[in-house]
Amino acid sequence: MKTLGIDIGSSSIKVSILDVESGSCSSSIQLPSIEMPILAIRSGWAEQDPLMWWDYVLKAIPLVMEKSQTAADEIKAIGISYQMHGLVCVDSNMKPVRNSIIWCDSRAVPYGDRAFQEAGHEACLSHLLNSPGNFTASKLAWIKANEEALYQKTFKIMLPGDFIALKLTGEATTTLTGLSEGMLWDFIENRPAQFMLDTFGFDRQILSEQVPVFGFQGNLSAEAAKSTGLIMGTPVTYRAGDQPNNAFSLNVLEPGEIAATAGTSGVVYGVTDVVRYDPLSRVNTFAHVNHTAEAPRLGVLLCINGTGIMNSWMKKIAAPGMSYHEINSLADSIPPGSDGILILPFGNGAERMLQNKEQGCSVTGLNFNIHSTNHLLRAAQEGVAFSFYYGMNIMEEVGIHSKVIRAGKANMFLSPVFRQTLADLSGVVIELYDTDGALGAARGAAIGAGFYSSFSEAFKKLEKLETIEPCTQNAERIKEVYSHWSGLLNKQLEQS
Repeated sequence: MKTLGIDIGSSSIKVSILDVESGSCSSSIQLPSIEMPILAIRSGWAEQDPLMWWDYVLKAIPLVMEKSQTAADEIKAIGISYQMHGLVCVDSNMKPVRNSIIWCDSRAVPYGDRAFQEAGHEACLSHLLNSPGNFTASKLAWIKANEEALYQKTFKIMLPGDFIALKLTGEATTTLTGLSEGMLWDFIENRPAQFMLDTFGFDRQILSEQVPVFGFQGNLSAEAAKSTGLIMGTPVTYRAGDQPNNAFSLNVLEPGEIAATAGTSGVVYGVTDVVRYDPLSRVNTFAHVNHTAEAPRLGVLLCINGTGIMNSWMKKIAAPGMSYHEINSLADSIPPGSDGILILPFGNGAERMLQNKEQGCSVTGLNFNIHSTNHLLRAAQEGVAFSFYYGMNIMEEVGIHSKVIRAGKANMFLSPVFRQTLADLSGVVIELYDTDGALGAARGAAIGAGFYSSFSEAFKKLEKLETIEPCTQNAERIKEVYSHWSGLLNKQLEQS
């Protein structure tokens, strides 16, 4: 028995097959070989054609089936993971009326700010757990104000994953977690946020039918079955945004558990059972995949722009031609503290955790007589780890008390300096796994279809690749260096 997971990213589409009995990945396919295009008609805009995502899904499914030698009737359920916060508008024929405005598009910021003022700060923060910001509802407000004809044609609004579910089943549906990430779920009323719909002037009917995150969401249509090569009637049984799904794929479901990624940007995603918000909106809070009104499970999301991109920039400038393995080894040859160099890695735009201030990257303590390339490489990786810990302290203010950090063994978590520095600072064990979003979606589909009796059974055979324990020998020195680093950052924030 097998399940299929689809992960809709902004750079690629990945499809994986899970063998339910063994709990292992049968095969995976990622398309295209180069990144999918993002249309930036104006500065700050970012759009993609939803039909492009679907086209790559149609290409990837037969390839992954062939690669794993899986017959169509072996696939018993389908799960979906997707890039969060995007907006897809479809007409009454379920056709997109325009390109999707995706997560990294910033044009809707003034519309979210206006709604924050009109609806009231306290009402938004207490009911939505966030400001409307640049999320899905605000993107729709931009269309309403600037493309009235297209807004009038819009029958339903969807997130990227909702659109793929529509193409699979022919039905327009969404989830509680999807409404939450779009700023359209009321946590006090436990229903779609009518006050936010009223503030923006949206008709309630524009929202799709709500289905469970885990559970029946629709059957594969005859048309989709013909296009994919799968069996008509195969159920779709799981759907979640990429960050909640990444946490789920790492078995991060209970309070105190944290999922982290450190690619181009970094994300720390922690689970809490306390319904609380950050009054400064430095972190965002959404319904987690296993959230219910009776047993709250909220995902607190911290995003750091200047993480992997800092490391890759330093590699390009200071160590051209070297592999990441080589620069990780060079960084590890220098003692903790980098002999006095401190790097604030905030050179990739405004940082939400710094209240949307654009601090830029800075290097201090550089001594031409004693410092080498190796020192710079280590200081950069330490600076990224420091920024993670700085953000984790903010998360603690809204109820995230870290017990364990789980991550995929990839990107900066391949760096001994980065992961040991983070473990030493936080005092928390880091566990590394071999999993990804598409495999997580396939595992979610198996739970939603009832093939596993519990979450613990579903993750019983998830393989842990490595454990990083806090090292008491270095912890005191690292904490001393972090104190200087955070003091420098806070002084800059006060002056900006």
